[in-house]
Amino acid sequence: MSDPLAPLLALDDVAAAVKSAQDAVFAVHRLPANLRDGSATASEASVRAARSSAGIEGASLDVSDVVSDPVLAGALRVAEALESILPTWRRAPLQALARLHLLAAADLVSDQDSLGRPVSGAGPRLELLAQLITGATSVPGAVLSAVVHGELLALKPFGSADGVVARAAARLSMIATGLDPKALTVPEVAYFRRITKYHAAASAFASGAPDGISEWLLFSCEAIESGAKEARSISDAAG
Repeated sequence: MSDPLAPLLALDDVAAAVKSAQDAVFAVHRLPANLRDGSATASEASVRAARSSAGIEGASLDVSDVVSDPVLAGALRVAEALESILPTWRRAPLQALARLHLLAAADLVSDQDSLGRPVSGAGPRLELLAQLITGATSVPGAVLSAVVHGELLALKPFGSADGVVARAAARLSMIATGLDPKALTVPEVAYFRRITKYHAAASAFASGAPDGISEWLLFSCEAIESGAKEARSISDAAG
């Protein structure tokens, strides 16, 4: 059976961008501090990722505002739970997505029964995405995480906190595929710093046009590379 995502690697410049992103992430994992453990880097990376993800949605970046800002609170809950959600992501990604939404949107919706429930019509595309996550493709992690991220942004499967869920799912994909097994990198910071480009590239991906898909993949790889630089600075600061 052919790999449905394999053609993406043939798009202009994508294969080279994927390799560059991989090399940058692997270099961070080889830093002495991260070879020994990496938990200090991962802990700080998790908080920065959550803050930036919330910031993309217009929320505060100040963790002291967690009580008053429901988006930031949700993003931080998601970040704290990612490690425990990872096993479910590997075998039952739709369950993991439901859990991510429950955590991200708990303070955003009036109907608590809607938490974790996809909106009408989202099911078929979510099923296809789940198949990719659980083994229907063997493309590099940078490609799969970008597709997961872009597809969830386009689909908006829950109708609330979809951006936070999409970025958390992309992070899980980077971990699960072995691209960033210790969750050291912070591409979310790059998304936030280039928020206009982020939204434009996501819209281009949602169009389904080859040029649009290529634009999103290249942007995602650039963000992963920038996220590796962020991780390096965290590692250096941690000693």
